[in-house]
Amino acid sequence: MVDDEARFAPEVVLKKDAVLIPTLAVGRGWVAVDKPAGISVHNAPGEDLCSLVPQSIQQQPDIRERFSAGSALADSEIDIHPVHRLDRETSGVVLLAADREVFRFFSKQFDTRKVRKFYVALVHGRLETPRTKDLWGMWEWPLAKTAAGRHHPQGSGPRQTSRTRFRILDYSAHYTLVEMELLTGRTHQIRRHAKLAGHPIVGDARYGSDRAVKFLNEQRGFNRLALHARSLILRLPGEKGQITIETTAIPEQMSILFEEDRAVK
Repeated sequence: MVDDEARFAPEVVLKKDAVLIPTLAVGRGWVAVDKPAGISVHNAPGEDLCSLVPQSIQQQPDIRERFSAGSALADSEIDIHPVHRLDRETSGVVLLAADREVFRFFSKQFDTRKVRKFYVALVHGRLETPRTKDLWGMWEWPLAKTAAGRHHPQGSGPRQTSRTRFRILDYSAHYTLVEMELLTGRTHQIRRHAKLAGHPIVGDARYGSDRAVKFLNEQRGFNRLALHARSLILRLPGEKGQITIETTAIPEQMSILFEEDRAVK
């Protein structure tokens, strides 16, 4: 868990078009938020996280105080950058940094694969529990850099080693709730691996079935990708051990769909 110096109360949020963006943790020159599905990390000036989060920091003195911690950030306009990325369609933990040294500190951990990244997803069908001692399985289909669609998820061109760990959390009538650890970072890796396993992510318009996406939208009111970045395990500046930054719950739309489907007989 995040230590007391970085912890924030769950009511500290940024609101965009009635969508809450919870602040999960903050420290000198960095902040972690729970990105909703449908919002870009960057590349959408005025509407992405890199535009919205600085506005929130500026408007809330308690956050700004911890974020600036007596540095030059207290007296300047905040220019924030993503340390890593999530697809627009994917929700969950995103780490952002404004201080250059802090950005490099976190980036080095990601580049050297020292950060552990865990996701939770709903996939179509019944994904069987791996026959391993620890009940974790591994998807290891190599993937090309260029992501293709549902008919060719491995992509064209040279393929790179790609590894995704997974374990089963629960079942409903038509879906499997899965926890995944991303061991490499290829474009759309979890989505492509799930498709190759024969169990595409629920709501995936690119790699899943158009018919299934349409049904979920029209009949169940489900209009998102059922993939959520649940937690990051990493080091904070000035700390020796690793800590966990995590979201408090599975997104409501995913939880409701799964629970309603569990009731199907």
